[in-house]
Amino acid sequence: MMIYSLRGTLTVKEPGFAVIECGGVGYGCRTSYNTLSALGAVGSEAVMYTYLYVREDVVELFGFATLRELSCFRLLISVSGVGPKAASTILSDVSPEQFAFLVASGDSKAFTKIKGIGAKTAQRIVLELKDKISSESTSGAVSEGFTGITASVGDSASTSVSEALEALMVLGYSQSEVAPVLGKLDPQLSTQDLIKETLKALSAKK
Repeated sequence: MMIYSLRGTLTVKEPGFAVIECGGVGYGCRTSYNTLSALGAVGSEAVMYTYLYVREDVVELFGFATLRELSCFRLLISVSGVGPKAASTILSDVSPEQFAFLVASGDSKAFTKIKGIGAKTAQRIVLELKDKISSESTSGAVSEGFTGITASVGDSASTSVSEALEALMVLGYSQSEVAPVLGKLDPQLSTQDLIKETLKALSAKK
């Protein structure tokens, strides 16, 4: 059974939980505070992308305002020791873009500031998720798509471009989607600004 998304009337909105009524059926979704803040008022139409979490004694539906947040949730629960509740807690404290940046830059300490996330778990998140994209990440992309740019602007700009590419791949974008857009941006921008500008450009294409 797969429920990809829900569109209907928002009937309940409370911390960590929302209900969307579709065709007379109310679907209760565990969710993050970032998604709750993106939803409208009770009674308005709402859309959430969902993930059905099933274990021997648990069946829960999780909902997200964007596909990027859902992608981050899937990545997080793939990390050993990170369950859906911990993943939702993390995504309540950081946006998908911030999450991707922290992973790409290897900043495990930032995750320890989130309630319930210890140092070992934070380190696993960074190490395991960076490993997931390492085989196709920035070493190849930079050498193929950004050779001229990185050669002319120096190491700091090269690092920013590399981290931005890794972060966008964490969000689920492919190297072929991201590289042409990043190549047109000013490599002197910060990593976070490169991520933001690339996401704007990709959204405009849709």
